[in-house]
Amino acid sequence: MQFGIFTVGDVTTDPTTGRAPGEHERIASMTAIALKAEEVGLDVFATGEHHNPPFVPSSPTTLLGWIAARTERLILSTSTTLITTNDPVKIAEDFAMLQHLAGGRVDLMMGRGNTAPVYPWFGQDIRQGIPLALENYALLHRLWREDVVDWEGRFRTALQGFTSTPRPLDGVPPFVWHGSIRSPEIAEQAAFYGDGFFANNIFWPKEHFQRLVGLYRERYAHYGHGTPEQAMVGLGGQVFMRKNSQDAVREFRPYFDNAPVYGHGPTLEEFTEQTPLTVGSPQEVIEKTLTFRASFGDYQRQLFLMDHAGLPLKTVLEQLDMLGEEVVPVLRREFAAGRPGDVPGGPTHAARVAAARDGEAGAPADSA
Repeated sequence: MQFGIFTVGDVTTDPTTGRAPGEHERIASMTAIALKAEEVGLDVFATGEHHNPPFVPSSPTTLLGWIAARTERLILSTSTTLITTNDPVKIAEDFAMLQHLAGGRVDLMMGRGNTAPVYPWFGQDIRQGIPLALENYALLHRLWREDVVDWEGRFRTALQGFTSTPRPLDGVPPFVWHGSIRSPEIAEQAAFYGDGFFANNIFWPKEHFQRLVGLYRERYAHYGHGTPEQAMVGLGGQVFMRKNSQDAVREFRPYFDNAPVYGHGPTLEEFTEQTPLTVGSPQEVIEKTLTFRASFGDYQRQLFLMDHAGLPLKTVLEQLDMLGEEVVPVLRREFAAGRPGDVPGGPTHAARVAAARDGEAGAPADSA
């Protein structure tokens, strides 16, 4: 099982100091966080993609390429690649290039994006979000697997005799997750291709996401990729830790209350009761994260959001130390206990290359 962090790259005023970082400072903090993630033994760093203030990660492959040059083990991913407003040809080129530069340590998560004004900036209509996601990914899937592509669709010009370059490293495309918080069509899409499904279950009660994950598992088996239990599932989470829970709650409350995503809504206590948000001691984070298996079954990737809502870099790095030293080692051990042998672990390039060479369908093997 893989553990990591994801960032949305928000530029948010620290409510305790009234200070907001500049864009340069925020980008630098994201790279520092990625390097820290490798240092403390995490498996994955993922970045979102946004093209509107107050966010800065408008060019994920540029950011991940910089991180690739300074890390050795870390899997570099996206927590959203906008399959609706990006040209699938450019996605194919950019991520294949990144895959070569990073020696295969690359995967990505397809998402629609829910910021309506962004769509017309790229010549699209948010009301076509689902059709765009389905058609664009169908093309991307072919571009990585066919050397010469003839294609015609609704949303971009036709292709005739087109070859995307560079070709995927070792002939194996980056692993793809399809992320959704509400759309059964995206769970169906992930199942159809035998890709991963990431339920970023950080906002709503688990019952909603259980339905999405259950649908994905059922349809994954329907399409002949394996048993429902072998489907590739990723989950989100949010944590803030101190040695004792009272200190964690007291320190995090002003950040929660003013966060651009969920501030000025439910109380911190209500949110932690109904969502994966855990504000407390490392042991409380361990206990709550372990409950995810009871809700969703054995899964492959757990990502935590830790650097949002104006939290200063120093605090985030302290959080990563606790996550890497006190939380993840226990989670690795506990999640491994009783895990069926036929349930795959997190996807890696090396495992997928080996599977391809063995003539298998490409179901990823365990990374650890």
